[in-house]
Amino acid sequence: MIRVFVAWITLVAISVMAEGARGGYGMSMFAAQSSPPDPCYDENGNPRRCIPDFVNSAFGKDVRVSSTCGNPAARYCVVTEKGEERSRDCHTCDGSDPKKSHPPAYLTDLNNPHNLTCWQSENYVQYPQNVTLTLTLGKKFEVTYVSLQFCSPRPESMAIFKSMDYGKTWVPFQFYSTQCKKMYNKPSKAVITKQNEQEAICTDSHTDMHPLTGGLIAFSTLDGRPSAHDFDNSPVLQDWVTATDIKVIFSRLHTFGDENEDDSELARDSYFYSVSDLQVGGRCKCNGHASKCVKDREGNLVCECKHNTAGPECDRCKPFHYDRPWQRATAREANECVACHCNLHARRCRFNMELYKLSGRRSGGVCLNCRHNTAGRHCHYCKEGYYRDMTKAITHRRACKACDCHPVGAAGKTCNQTTGQCPCKDGVTGITCNRCAKGYQQSRSPIAPCIKIPVASPTATYTSSEEPTDCDAHCKASKGKLKVTMKKYCKKDFAVQVHVLKGDKAGEWWKFTINIISVYKQGEHRIRRGEQLLWLRAKDVACKCPKIKPGRKYLLLGSDEGDTRGQSGVVADKGSLLIPWKDLWARRLRKFQQRDKRGKC
Repeated sequence: MIRVFVAWITLVAISVMAEGARGGYGMSMFAAQSSPPDPCYDENGNPRRCIPDFVNSAFGKDVRVSSTCGNPAARYCVVTEKGEERSRDCHTCDGSDPKKSHPPAYLTDLNNPHNLTCWQSENYVQYPQNVTLTLTLGKKFEVTYVSLQFCSPRPESMAIFKSMDYGKTWVPFQFYSTQCKKMYNKPSKAVITKQNEQEAICTDSHTDMHPLTGGLIAFSTLDGRPSAHDFDNSPVLQDWVTATDIKVIFSRLHTFGDENEDDSELARDSYFYSVSDLQVGGRCKCNGHASKCVKDREGNLVCECKHNTAGPECDRCKPFHYDRPWQRATAREANECVACHCNLHARRCRFNMELYKLSGRRSGGVCLNCRHNTAGRHCHYCKEGYYRDMTKAITHRRACKACDCHPVGAAGKTCNQTTGQCPCKDGVTGITCNRCAKGYQQSRSPIAPCIKIPVASPTATYTSSEEPTDCDAHCKASKGKLKVTMKKYCKKDFAVQVHVLKGDKAGEWWKFTINIISVYKQGEHRIRRGEQLLWLRAKDVACKCPKIKPGRKYLLLGSDEGDTRGQSGVVADKGSLLIPWKDLWARRLRKFQQRDKRGKC
């Protein structure tokens, strides 16, 4: 009956704690030995709940006891019954003699019913003095039952405690006594409800002291608990069965009144605590995310975690897998931890519950320290000063290109995320805002680098009576092909590149506002770059020699001799060459300049 009862408790516990976890307890004897399937994943590779094998977690472990016979050697007597008569068979307990010792190791060794090995306490350790057995499991286990098989009569009062923090604190699991109120201040056979499922009760179910040897006390952690049928969804019971250590306290011997006999010494030698087998049945606690426990590098027992979980009990998500909160696996849902979606631009992330709720409980991961010039919760757009290169995937390390906005022409450093267009100031254009728009010209102001070109026609102010009639004869000396040669360069006193901005009539002269861009040659009058005045006689302008128009760029080749107006600026006349500018001339004029310095003119 004893073995049947323990087996029944084990089967009940397995059915309650593993309901729905089919295929998670062990391997078929016919499975391929080379590559056995992983119980944590189905045949399609989808995650599913997996749990370690059901074991006697006490087997082979050391038990700390507060009392052991044999040190010093002492006599003890075993009470036997023949009919209604009792007899005592006396022996010696000697810790120095292996054949006569009863050490704590016998509590958790291989139990052989045909050759019992029993731990034994000192004689007559009576109330209020207790005898304590303390077992450390090595990690958190989900305990299904605790059983003790006795070589002596079962105690009159005892308690089972558990610790969840490796012996720092203890909470009661179960009390046994014929005097529950007196011994433990507990009512006898209290009713367990959903409101007190984590409460230890006291019972006298062990009061039958027969047989005198071989009796069993077995405590089922889930038996009679209302939520046991729905263990997956009961955090209260999941916490209730969790333990790292088990402590058994024997509080009172059962002496059957023999202490009143005349031969008190014989009575005292006959009563002690003796246990042949201490079992703690359960599973290594892995929260449904591991099928076995293994030793780590330090020799500690830990779960071999799957489903992207980590920790000794697979009780958290492993780094970078925080897109949804950690949850215990159930028969219906594996609750695998999910990696954050960072487009390969981040190595760390965190979980945000508010975002998780707003997403309909689908995603709550927030990427940290986005790299490769990306930004955002998922590193999914380019940071300020960069824009998307649409020829590359967002996961590419060069998916974001620098805006490179011009420091003067752009109104800011942030460009359009799609096109890369920088925000330009008025009159400025270009994707990086690096040039003036049509109808605008460059200025020296960093605030308004491009200003509108004034529209003016210098010949429009002439009346028909003012227009000269002998322009051909007047401009004859300036006729010729508008080519730039070394000969022409040498004949003139100065050579400059000008940008004509506007012109106004000033009596017999036209006054043009020009911007001198480059100076290639200058005579006696020093010419500086920047905004200056260009003077032309009204008759020269009217006859279009030289031909000039605001808004255009020219190469001006002139002589100092024509400066007769006595005003500052540059003077040109019909003998000057005003040739529409071509960019390819810049290099040619630099060569002319070098030759001139070497005396080639």
